Amino acid sequence: MEFELTILGSSSATPSKGRFQSAQILKIHNEYFMIDCGEAAQYQLSRYKINHSKISHIFISHLHGDHFFGLIGLLSTMNLYGRKNPVHLLAPPGLDEIIQTQLKYSQTVLQYPLHFTCLDSTKSEHIVDHPLVDVYTIPLQHRIHCNGFLIKEKKKPLKINKSKLPKELGLADIAQLKLGNDVYDASGKLIAATADVCMPELKSRSYAYCSDTIYTDSFLDIIHGVDLLYHESTFLDELADRATKTFHTTAKQAGLIAKKAEVGKLIIGHFSSRYYDIEPFLEEAGAIFKNTFLGIEGSTFSISDQIEDETCN
Repeated sequence: MEFELTILGSSSATPSKGRFQSAQILKIHNEYFMIDCGEAAQYQLSRYKINHSKISHIFISHLHGDHFFGLIGLLSTMNLYGRKNPVHLLAPPGLDEIIQTQLKYSQTVLQYPLHFTCLDSTKSEHIVDHPLVDVYTIPLQHRIHCNGFLIKEKKKPLKINKSKLPKELGLADIAQLKLGNDVYDASGKLIAATADVCMPELKSRSYAYCSDTIYTDSFLDIIHGVDLLYHESTFLDELADRATKTFHTTAKQAGLIAKKAEVGKLIIGHFSSRYYDIEPFLEEAGAIFKNTFLGIEGSTFSISDQIEDETCN
């Protein structure tokens, strides 16, 4: 089953040549989860042939324009294409009022349900219980209400090696084996052990998105050990003072977070438009955390349920 992240935008407050504002798509199986929706997000969806009709959830980190100015356009396009399936929008307080005002004055009536969930930024909360994943907020420290998001794949049922199944097992017994439970008869005798009849357990994958935030260790316990971490890196370390003043992070600091959290891979993005060459960001973060990648437009990061098969493009 696919677990693939596509970067739609890597710029910060203003777009720059070849770089767009924050937006990402996490594809899990055949469903899309959108994280932030900056200006031109729907253009980027079209550019990379991502079907917006498959987006079921949209997560907005905070209400600075570079993270949500593309939202009303996307919602309107979904409407024009005759969408009927609901969209779940999870965002800070106030976005529901903004969207409803935009719809009101454009005299737009959505033909699909838009379910809004207002998020707290003072503590981590379990906000989505989906058949494929659980989603939690990551409280961040920015100038306004801001959350990151931790998306964790649910534990997968074990696969059975049918050639090793005892013939007397029924469907209920097989279901227990898939859940990781050994099967016993009425007398307590072991009939089938998961270790004998089940294939190795598949990995449950995880992705953490840390949007705009000052450098802080406050959420390390939430993101510890994730397979894939995106962390904003607005500035190089030469502008660390400005990063602190504006509640942002440098590439070096993002590398430190990844190292402390013992993550699998680090993706950096949200680059200030003052930088034309972003290779120094990779050098700076990579000097601290080797497994670092630039989150540039069109790049994809796939996490396999087999660790050795992980790829990035």
